[in-house]
Amino acid sequence: MRLHGKTALVTGAARGIGLEFARAYISEGARVALADINADAVAKAAASLGPQAMAVQMDVTRQESIDAGFAAAIAHMGHLDILINNAALFSAAPIAEITRADYDKLFAVNVAGTLFCLQTAARHMIARGQGGTIINMASQAGRRGESLVAVYCATKAAVISLTQSAGLNLIQHGINVNAIAPGVVDGEHWDGVDAFFAKYEGKAPGQKKREVGAAVPFGRMGTAADLTGMAIFLATPEARYIVAQTFGVDGGNWMA
Repeated sequence: MRLHGKTALVTGAARGIGLEFARAYISEGARVALADINADAVAKAAASLGPQAMAVQMDVTRQESIDAGFAAAIAHMGHLDILINNAALFSAAPIAEITRADYDKLFAVNVAGTLFCLQTAARHMIARGQGGTIINMASQAGRRGESLVAVYCATKAAVISLTQSAGLNLIQHGINVNAIAPGVVDGEHWDGVDAFFAKYEGKAPGQKKREVGAAVPFGRMGTAADLTGMAIFLATPEARYIVAQTFGVDGGNWMA
């Protein structure tokens, strides 16, 4: 019960990593607001976790939706101790085929969504005067470029940079900002990732997924559950002296 009495909001929480974070936090004693653009899916996800969970419909590309979602969560839980910025989109294309629409969409969710959710949480935490924890979801893709993943890599590099700047700025208010950089994480989203590589690399469906899993030094792709230990740790008092860092949880794929 390392998070007993704490409250958290997790974006992109209707499925996958976000839902697993919410489940892990509740198991550690927290109350959690699950936020997602898909209202029906997030309502079902929250219901599956029991009375310690609530659902919030939120589009992180619209400030009015961010404001309303945070207000609803805070009104229900009383305050907010922890934010996990998990909502994100992925795409892939060769440089010559990147579209402005795709670029705008990914930066709107992955970068602006992260920044303005972080800002909204920070304003509440500053006004409350009791500090807090903000965890951004970066990626190993933010550590280096990839031939077919330029836009996504750029957004996650921006998340790492935002984490550093926000961490340095907000620690004066007792707000710890750090990030988690997963490697390749298995889940339904990887069906879409695999399809991009099947298209652009001429691979059979499922081939890319098998290849990247075999290449991980640990010996397999990660799972959402592999990330929860770091997410819990960063929200505990033991992490209070950790500021503006990005932690790789990737089975050894990237050594920082």
